[in-house]
Amino acid sequence: MKKGQAAMEFLMTYGWAILVVLAAIGALAYFGVLSPERFLPSKCIISGGFSCTEYKLDGTADEVRLYIQNNLGADADSVNVTLTDADGTDCTSTNGSNILGIMTNGEKSSAITFDGGCTTSLAGTSFKGDIKVVYVKGGETESHIATGSVSGKFE
Repeated sequence: MKKGQAAMEFLMTYGWAILVVLAAIGALAYFGVLSPERFLPSKCIISGGFSCTEYKLDGTADEVRLYIQNNLGADADSVNVTLTDADGTDCTSTNGSNILGIMTNGEKSSAITFDGGCTTSLAGTSFKGDIKVVYVKGGETESHIATGSVSGKFE
């Protein structure tokens, strides 16, 4: 057997095997077995001087509750928290609890509840949203922005 013929048989044999494996992976993805939403991590992260200390995606009440903490090392004035879902829809709060006013250094907020706009969902479905915290650092006049994200499944 010539070297060229052996190489060609090797490539053809393993080429078909690789093609079958790729077809199987494609079929699994098509039927939703490998859906990335099933593997969405549950997390809440805010950078830039604030932290998300606690959160809940409540499917029975159709709301997202966040608790943030001021870790700036200084007081923060005019703190306003907004939430936008992955489609760009702004989440609304019917009670205006997203406007926190003044947060002293190290203070943890009460529940910031978003219950309208983007949170209409069923228990067990996934949610991914972007958090934006607009604030003025104590003693300053310019506003700053801290960003983050929240994701997980509604419970």
